[in-house]
Amino acid sequence: MIDELFLRNLGIIIIVAAALTLAARAVNIPTIVAYLFAGLALGPLSGLIEITGALELISEVGIALLLFLVGLELSFSKIRDVGKVAILAGLGQIIFTAAGGFGVCWLLGFEVIDAVFLATGLTFSSTVVVVKLLEDKEELDSLYGRISIGIFLVQDLVVIVVLTVVTGISSGKELSVTEIFWNLSLAIGGMAVLLGVAIGASYFLLLKPFAWAARSPPTLFIWSLCWCFILVEAAHLMHLSLEIGAFLAGVSLAQLPYNQDLRRRVHPLMNFFIAIFFVSLGIKMDVQAGLTHWDTSLALSMFVLIGNPLIFMRIISWMGYTEETSFLVSVTVAQISEFSFVFVAMGVSGGLIGGDIMAITGLVGLVTFACSAYMILYNHELYRLFHRWRLLRMFRARSPKAAIPVTRRRSGHVIVVGMNTLGREIARRLWTKGERVVAIDLDPAKLTELPCETLLGNVEFLSVLEEADLPYARLLVSALRIEETNDLLAYRCRYFNIPSGIHVVDLGTVDTLLDMDVTYFIIPKVDGIKLQREELKREGYLRQ
Repeated sequence: MIDELFLRNLGIIIIVAAALTLAARAVNIPTIVAYLFAGLALGPLSGLIEITGALELISEVGIALLLFLVGLELSFSKIRDVGKVAILAGLGQIIFTAAGGFGVCWLLGFEVIDAVFLATGLTFSSTVVVVKLLEDKEELDSLYGRISIGIFLVQDLVVIVVLTVVTGISSGKELSVTEIFWNLSLAIGGMAVLLGVAIGASYFLLLKPFAWAARSPPTLFIWSLCWCFILVEAAHLMHLSLEIGAFLAGVSLAQLPYNQDLRRRVHPLMNFFIAIFFVSLGIKMDVQAGLTHWDTSLALSMFVLIGNPLIFMRIISWMGYTEETSFLVSVTVAQISEFSFVFVAMGVSGGLIGGDIMAITGLVGLVTFACSAYMILYNHELYRLFHRWRLLRMFRARSPKAAIPVTRRRSGHVIVVGMNTLGREIARRLWTKGERVVAIDLDPAKLTELPCETLLGNVEFLSVLEEADLPYARLLVSALRIEETNDLLAYRCRYFNIPSGIHVVDLGTVDTLLDMDVTYFIIPKVDGIKLQREELKREGYLRQ
């Protein structure tokens, strides 16, 4: 039987989140902040919604899927060129922030175990928040964006180890030192096995099955969720956190050649669970308990907002990056992580810490998410302000003239869509003539053995065309025989003021394409009739 209360509560959450998102856009407030305030309005402030068992279940499933989607963002190939700085900065920041956070918590009067949990929660930054904000700014592939994602990969792998340790020592009963050591050994061993399976499968097991599944977008989507829940179940059998299995499943799929197309397909799901996660977080926040410790929460928030960027600024500038790059990377880490809530919640459920630590963590999360969102959205303006006031000179970063070169977008290239016989021939001939060509198709098999650059994806998604750098292209050619998609491509080209050549199957669509300023038409039927007529004339069957 359908739980009517659950459907009502879920509907209210979505409606209020949507309404506040629209209002937030009008005043340029980040959507994540709007979700948090939606949760506060529905829960602690009005009491309109309480977290029921059904909502708790979807929240837990949502966290698992959210971490699966976080893992999908962490492709090793994207951060290969910044691997050194990612590892050194990521590990260095973890050490210094954990030590500094513990010192701050100890000075604030917390017991050792509470200080350890709080300091650990302050150490990690939110991959979800930063990826979403950088995507909104179209700076995910910038130099500082790639360094940031690399750092988050290092952080997330470390936090998986930390969650494994908590899983090993958490218990509802008193345990001897031997039992704790045994549980910890089992947890770490299980995590190592699961990590090995996840990474090994991405290189040796999943390539061929997912290459076949990639030909059908719905199949690719379902298979990815299937792999997610296989590793979730494996984590459960090894007595590990379900979040660990989901995250590692995402990381393993992120290494496949089809991860970009997969990311685009799960992106709406990601947006949904981001909304549910942050609204639920706001609903569950014990505002009264958090406000009781408002001074402590504020002090810890300032440590995250100021201390974390200072640590990163020093490490990254020391590694030879420019002042601007060091600053932009540092700003991205000024918040706690979604893992922080999972970590502290595990400590509470395991009886290791009290609920007041969860309330403080929640308030710190609210403050740092809200403030860091603005810091990231206006990071370039902040840098210019700090640079003008000469506040960054103490870090002795390189001058802009010594900057490490940033990877530029493609420009002046030709995009060819649809790798049927016609499309492949066009792509090959253009490439032979010295043009830079980007070939796009849904089927990975059709992209093989092409000499030019290739991109797997559905051009109906604007993100695919943006990844192919359509706004900077010289020409787009569509060899597709799908009229609706060709119309959409013609519209996109007109919007970006890019010349287009469209394959016309039905002559009745020419007027529509002319209205959308299509530059060239590929009409095989007409061209074929012309060739036949010329041949018949040459043979003398038709009069000249």
